[in-house]
Amino acid sequence: MNLAKYVSVIIASTIKFIGGPLTGATLGLSWIETSLCTVAGMMLSVAAITYAGSAIQALVDRYRKQRPKRFTRRTRMAIRVWKRFGLMGIAFLTPLILTPIGGTALAVSFRVSRGQLLLYMLISGFLWAVVQTLAIYQIPGLKGLIAR
Repeated sequence: MNLAKYVSVIIASTIKFIGGPLTGATLGLSWIETSLCTVAGMMLSVAAITYAGSAIQALVDRYRKQRPKRFTRRTRMAIRVWKRFGLMGIAFLTPLILTPIGGTALAVSFRVSRGQLLLYMLISGFLWAVVQTLAIYQIPGLKGLIAR
C-alpha cells in the first residue's frame, strides 16, 4: 500500500526538506507523488511552528539556564536576510538552507502574519519540491543504486 510510503515521505520532509525527495525516490514513488508529499510534510512543520510557536518559545525559555546572546553571527545573518528580502527571502531559502522548522521559526520571530507566512511557505514549498524532486529523479544511476 502506498499510504505507508506517503507517510514516510511526509515525515522525512518535516525535519529536512530534501529528505522528502530522497525518500520518495528510494521508495519508488512517482515524482508527482513525491513532490506533493514533500510539500505536505513541510507544511505540517510550518503550520505546527506557526500556531504553536509562542507556546514552544515559552517552554524553551522556561528551561533555559541563561538568556541567549542577542547578537550572534546567526542572528545578524537572519536580520540581514530579513531586511534585504523580507518574508519572500526567508520562504525562498527555507527548503534549501533553513529547514522548515528553522525558516518558520525565523519568520515567526519577525512577527509575520500567519496567513501570509503559510501562503509564502506553500508557494516556496511547491516550487522547491518540484525542482528538487525532478533533479533527484534525473540523476543517472540513482535507480540502480536504490534497487540494490
